[in-house]
Amino acid sequence: MPPEIPPPAPPVSPIASLDDPRVLQILSTEHWSLLSSRSLAYNEAFTRGGMFLTFLSMSFVALALLAQGMSFGQEFLTIAAIVLAFDFVIGLTTYGRIIGANEDDLRAIHGMARIRHGYTQIAPFVTPYFTSATHDDIAGINLSYGDPPTAGAGLVLYGLTTTGGMIGLIVSMVGGVLTGVLALILGASGSSAVWIGVAGAVVVFGLLALLTTGRIPRQQAALPVLFPSTEEPAAADTSAVDPTR
Repeated sequence: MPPEIPPPAPPVSPIASLDDPRVLQILSTEHWSLLSSRSLAYNEAFTRGGMFLTFLSMSFVALALLAQGMSFGQEFLTIAAIVLAFDFVIGLTTYGRIIGANEDDLRAIHGMARIRHGYTQIAPFVTPYFTSATHDDIAGINLSYGDPPTAGAGLVLYGLTTTGGMIGLIVSMVGGVLTGVLALILGASGSSAVWIGVAGAVVVFGLLALLTTGRIPRQQAALPVLFPSTEEPAAADTSAVDPTR
């Protein structure tokens, strides 16, 4: 007898509503994928920042050891300028990558907020238990970051406390020291070189702030908003967990 041919598998029906149990599985998989992406972005930012600070520390140690074997003349200043130039370039690339990692993190936060909103639609009962954003607009995303200040001196101070702000400040100082060393090479006096270095640090910091300020708000504005915070929240019946019952 010829072998019996199994019947063809029935076609998979497409998902038509949030009541389908496959929806929760798909959303959970995407949620964990975004969590992994956010973890990778954080790890890369911290690793790049640590590499830069390590390289910078080793550079200054090398210059200190070199200074013991030679006088503070033109040769030492030239070597110091070359080393500081390398530090400055590495610092700029590190700062740029950290800003990029922040944008990657923002997109992951945006996606997770949208997925949490899906959870609240599937199971409205769990809505009061979420402490992270369930809306994908700017207000919801800022909630996930602890609702930081959005303008004024508070925003500046908050920016300096972040990893990117700290690296940017250090890079500005390195740029200022490099400017001062170059001034000494060109024949400026010690006091003049100090003020030139301070001015160089301020200029570098201003340029970094000018080039990066507004990148995150622009990235937020470019992300499509499907579930704004102004919509009516889903009603949740919490009577089942009322301890007085």
